[in-house]
Amino acid sequence: MKIDFHVHITPPDIIKDWEKIAQREPYFKLLSESPVNKFATADDVIEELESSGVDKAVVFGFAFKDFGLCRYVNDYVADTIKKYYEKLIGYMAIIPTSPELEREIDRCMSMGLKGIGEIFPQGQGFDIADPKEMSNLSNTCIERDIPLIIHTNEPVGHYYCGKTDTTPVKASAFAQNFPDITVIFAHWGGGLLFYELMPEIRRQNQNVYYDTAASPLLYDKNIYKAARDIKVLDKVLFGSDFPLLPMKRYLREIEESGISQEEQTLIKGENARRLLGIGA
Repeated sequence: MKIDFHVHITPPDIIKDWEKIAQREPYFKLLSESPVNKFATADDVIEELESSGVDKAVVFGFAFKDFGLCRYVNDYVADTIKKYYEKLIGYMAIIPTSPELEREIDRCMSMGLKGIGEIFPQGQGFDIADPKEMSNLSNTCIERDIPLIIHTNEPVGHYYCGKTDTTPVKASAFAQNFPDITVIFAHWGGGLLFYELMPEIRRQNQNVYYDTAASPLLYDKNIYKAARDIKVLDKVLFGSDFPLLPMKRYLREIEESGISQEEQTLIKGENARRLLGIGA
């Protein structure tokens, strides 16, 4: 089973009116105006799954600063997973500091959404390293046993739209403050996985996963062998960041990376299957 753990979907009317929404959503504006930006509806994702030979995808709407927009995209995701229940697993967009947080999480769970993310610390105006700001969200996730996807970035290298200060330093602080939450740090955790060579970080990060979103734009394909050597391959999740890049590109890189077929199977879907509680 192949599972893409990081796929963005956008309601058709938001795609149509994105420029109007961008006027009051600075981070959405920044990403939407990028020359590499693309939008995808749920139907587009289904076409991509079939084209790439991927069985399932974890999908979510954009995490806006406006909680009303978050609710709106959550409704779209909920409708989508009912229509494509065999293919799509829905996650929800929320704002950790909102007083409406718990109510929205419970509402989304009642509609079948299984997790939270991808949330944007800098884009939505919160700090994952601040235990006070993150305590309500984290404790709610732990109590309800749902995972959380957080956008992270590497602290070095070239600039791109959406590169923020949510680096491995902050990701590590979050994992230290809330070791019991199942968290997926997007984009290889900004490089946090490399620090699992430190015994104290490995102990702290027992419930931390890393997705591969945007990997071809950031790292050489040897990162998969590096993850194997660091012994974190069982925590790596194939995530394409579609529609930014096609799913096939990642699958090809994984197959050409030099890791074994069994190790490829872990990344392509077995790790995700276990995390999602899907039968073999």
